[in-house]
Amino acid sequence: MIAALPLALLALNGAASAAAQISTPPPAPSPSEPVAADWRPIPDDELLVVRLAGDRRVVIRLAPAAAPVHVANIRALARAHWWDATSVYRVQDNYVAQWGDVTEKKPLPAAVVPNPPAEYAMASPRLAATLTRTDPYARRAGFTADGWPVAGGSWDADDKSAWLPHCYAMVGVARDLAPSTGSGAELYAVIGHAPRHLDRNIAVVGRVIEGIEHLSALPRGTGDLGFYKTQEERTPIRSVRLASDLPLADRPRFDYRATDNPRFAAYVHERENRQPPFFTVPAGGADICNVALQIRRR
Repeated sequence: MIAALPLALLALNGAASAAAQISTPPPAPSPSEPVAADWRPIPDDELLVVRLAGDRRVVIRLAPAAAPVHVANIRALARAHWWDATSVYRVQDNYVAQWGDVTEKKPLPAAVVPNPPAEYAMASPRLAATLTRTDPYARRAGFTADGWPVAGGSWDADDKSAWLPHCYAMVGVARDLAPSTGSGAELYAVIGHAPRHLDRNIAVVGRVIEGIEHLSALPRGTGDLGFYKTQEERTPIRSVRLASDLPLADRPRFDYRATDNPRFAAYVHERENRQPPFFTVPAGGADICNVALQIRRR
């Protein structure tokens, strides 16, 4: 009887523990956690699918509201299969990976505007969420409702313009010296510390939302400005297509996290005020490029 007592106690303790587990409510969601309604689909014609050699895929979300003529050019180039058999020909450490026709001799499709307007800034859109501190490159910084980072109001003039900043993975249009604005045939993605000095000097047309590692991990070019010296060093581009032009079964589908809700505002606050146990000194603010904009695959 004495030997059976511990077993009885163990059984009672186990039952009590199980009952406690059943009755314990799940932890409350964080105020910054998105709900189902916060996820909204990215249109197929805003997705540019780049296939590199080695079956590597890079997906770019285009920003037609920021640079409408340049984005129209990019769509025309993709529909003409212009980038097929071109290459990634420049990878500069802590700066950019650039692709297109390294010879600069490939004719552009007839629908492409060779030298569009300088779409380096736009009329300031309504910001659904803003940062607490001012941006060193602009008077204000925040996010549009459809998930784009925006800086606006230059420090050197009391203007109402705005622009997409050169954050990591943003995609811009390479160009020659002014008055060239770049056709959109030569593109680059930021693969290092945000080169914000490029803001308002180059058209920003989108952001890599999947596969940035296939660009950022490429060997660095050994020539000036990170250009590859030989054809063998370059990464061939197999194809570039708009998702809207792919068969339905092959289309990638993504959602962006909307910013026009209190959950995203709480997320921004969290990014600006990182908390213990790891963080012992909250910054009280954040760079526009350090508030990561979230994308999910569907």
